Amino acid sequence: MQCLQLGLAISPEQIAEMKEHLTDIDFKAAAEEERKTRHDVMAHVHVFGAQCPKAAPIIHLGATSCYVGDNTDLLVLRGGFDILLPKLGGVIRRLAKFAHEHRSLPTLGFTHLQPAQLTTVGKRASLWLHDLVLDERALRRARDDLRFRGVKGTTGTQASFLQLFNGDGDKVKRLDKMVTEMSGFKKYYSVTGQTYSRKVDAECINVLASLGATVHKICSDIRILANMKEIEEPFETTQIGSSAMPYKRNPMRSERCCSIARHLMSLANNALQTAATQWMERTLDDSANRRITLAEAFLSADAVLMTLQNITEGLVVYPKVIARHVAQELPFMSTENVIMAMVKAGGDRQVCHEHIRVLSHQAGAQVKQHGLDNDLVDRIRKEPYFAPILDQLDGLLDPSTFVGRAPEQVVEFLEEEVYPILKAYDDLDDAPVSLLI
Repeated sequence: MQCLQLGLAISPEQIAEMKEHLTDIDFKAAAEEERKTRHDVMAHVHVFGAQCPKAAPIIHLGATSCYVGDNTDLLVLRGGFDILLPKLGGVIRRLAKFAHEHRSLPTLGFTHLQPAQLTTVGKRASLWLHDLVLDERALRRARDDLRFRGVKGTTGTQASFLQLFNGDGDKVKRLDKMVTEMSGFKKYYSVTGQTYSRKVDAECINVLASLGATVHKICSDIRILANMKEIEEPFETTQIGSSAMPYKRNPMRSERCCSIARHLMSLANNALQTAATQWMERTLDDSANRRITLAEAFLSADAVLMTLQNITEGLVVYPKVIARHVAQELPFMSTENVIMAMVKAGGDRQVCHEHIRVLSHQAGAQVKQHGLDNDLVDRIRKEPYFAPILDQLDGLLDPSTFVGRAPEQVVEFLEEEVYPILKAYDDLDDAPVSLLI
């Protein structure tokens, strides 16, 4: 009816006829027509025209295939983000709960995958959360930045529509605005070639690929921690880890996430290549590629988010194993505290340092050469030099004194950055995810 307002010779009967056949699409006939025409859009135009003989003369009037395809793709891209964002919100919510619950549980930190200063289980989870929060913002921005192609014609000049309206450019602009708003968009792209810029696709795929990198990092960490028996993903009572080794508890969910995430990350380069090779106003070598790439990117992101939600719903922490690993490394990490305590008790820092150096190397030899536990603390207790601080040793070795502000950092991060984002997902369907394979 909007076209009637603009003065086009389109009757109410023609519009009513098209509405009547809006959903009864004859896909079989369209497929047969496409085999003849080798053109997907025109195949449907012909079939729709046969269903709507009164409207047939004005179907696809002034339009090009990209008026149909590109505008539809933009609707689909926006709808895809609308599906993914609540799922990402669900993962963030579950991981936030996990981080808060374990914010004060000391664990070994690792740099270069070698034991470093202590952190906490919750603080490590907050690092995962931080990247997911960045991804949530990126996906939301990509969705909100999407515009509609609108009515632009064969090379983007709107020449065909200008001819329809007898040179009245204001009516062309009004039609562009009407179509855009009726399709649920606030803005259209001011300039296009035959297609909207394929940089738009690249931007969308890039944020999904970035999400893939986040998920890969999280699940790689979980796989390493599972190897150390500190944290495990869910493992059902009837689940089989290996066909040959019955005792195995393989982290197959995290491995699946990493596998799909790698594919998702690889798609970013594909979208960039497509954007780079669009000659002049458009070449058709984008079409078949995009039909695969765009769908696979969103489907891959959906799969990793659902699997990651399943993982975060059932993460298992083993505090005693973590404590054992801490106890194996903490004596070395505590040496600076021991030196400080001795200096406060009247000792010489350099003399104390030399005692610690000698004892540390002796303890290290026990661990590396003989496979024994770290006995540095016992050696310190037996060394007469350290008699003035023996009653302080237990306190100096309390793991909770080595985690800095990690517990407070977790709480501050959740309250300042995570919980405000989750307010957007208050109406989220919080049902758990069940994996069928």
